[in-house]
Amino acid sequence: MTTGGPRARYREQTRAEIKEIALRQLAQGGIAAVALTRIAKELELSGPALYRYFANRDDLLGSLIGDAYQDLAAAIGQAAQGSAKFTPRHRLLSLAGAHRAWAVAQPHRYLLIAGTPLPGYSAPPETLAQARAALGPFLPLFAEAQPDPAVLSVVQQMDTWAGQDQTVAEWVAQYLGTSRGTDEVGRALAGAVMAWTRIHGVVSLEVEGLYTGMGHQPQTLLEAEMNTLADTFRLG
Repeated sequence: MTTGGPRARYREQTRAEIKEIALRQLAQGGIAAVALTRIAKELELSGPALYRYFANRDDLLGSLIGDAYQDLAAAIGQAAQGSAKFTPRHRLLSLAGAHRAWAVAQPHRYLLIAGTPLPGYSAPPETLAQARAALGPFLPLFAEAQPDPAVLSVVQQMDTWAGQDQTVAEWVAQYLGTSRGTDEVGRALAGAVMAWTRIHGVVSLEVEGLYTGMGHQPQTLLEAEMNTLADTFRLG
């Protein structure tokens, strides 16, 4: 809901219309198809008038990326709330399933945040925090895990990372609380990052259509990957 006077409401409405058209272009032809000149023509705006709402195409893409991460985080957060009473293994499956469902429902938005980066594009600084919000619900699943020796090097590196980067430590504390020990932080980060790499791998290949002709269901493959990861961390 917009706030402020008529001018502010009009501005927000116009920005929303610009983003709606840009998303349609994105769905039709990928990032390369997003063109401010065509958006301005459809809205019957001049080029200079359009730039009053977005400074350039990167500014528009940054807003679309932020919206996508926020929606993905909301979907995963909702799954986390709905599975709060489940075992860590089943919660992991629920969160991974929510990630996949969001991506499959709107592949153009998923590829915007997880596909091939646009040459020369630099995401705004707040994008990192938005991406971490989507990954955050995975952290508590692994805090009390008992990882296999094969992944202890990852746990140790993640523990060091949190110790050296205050923003990472603060991010983890949002989901684990401030009284957790370093071992728990390392395990949580290692498990969450490894879950993300596996989900991204499976889902990206599905969204890009690379499973076509293969004799398996992507959801089955994703569940197998998550169960394998759960075994590695000995999740109940």
